[in-house]
Amino acid sequence: MNSLLKVDNELKTKVKRDLSTPHAEELVASFFPNKLLELDHFLKDPGLNICELKEIHSEINLTVPDPIILSNLHDGLEAVFVMPGGMMKSNAKLVDLIEKVKPEIRTLIEKCNTEETVAELRTVEGEAASYLDQISRYYITRAKLVSKIAKYPHVEDYRRTVTEIDEKEYISLKIIVSELRNQYVTLHDMILKNIDKIKKPRSSNAEALY
Repeated sequence: MNSLLKVDNELKTKVKRDLSTPHAEELVASFFPNKLLELDHFLKDPGLNICELKEIHSEINLTVPDPIILSNLHDGLEAVFVMPGGMMKSNAKLVDLIEKVKPEIRTLIEKCNTEETVAELRTVEGEAASYLDQISRYYITRAKLVSKIAKYPHVEDYRRTVTEIDEKEYISLKIIVSELRNQYVTLHDMILKNIDKIKKPRSSNAEALY
């Protein structure tokens, strides 16, 4: 029991020491407020405020006739589908938006890593990492659907589903940016409210952070 108490006290002391560093003070005084302004501006960007979702639709350039099939029936290999129009492109508008959102996600993760002993920061870091995973799943899901369209070009439902997941991803990206902003608000508020307690030598102050 004594050893557990010792470890707990050491952890609380480390929390207090980490948050009282100049880096933590810089986060509260400068980085968080500036990042909030940046994300507020991002949320007002025309690219995140499209009223008609059909504007982000991407043409599936696959005609109804079957694509050319190259196969060798003698070697037992699977048939290879060749797209008549060349490589199928991703949804360019969503790719552009994703490439703007991903750096913001990574920045939040990096800032959380610098103060990883604080429970609230670890939670935010995990949520931010899940956003990156969500983006990866979007690409994988869309690729599988486009492959289905190449194989079954006469099935309209596959084409409609691609449109649906594109619309869903657009809405998700807007929500992610909003959540990133809200998480910065939460972190700024948490550290700012405890900054005086953190700088005091009493170990009980670290307890109040949880």
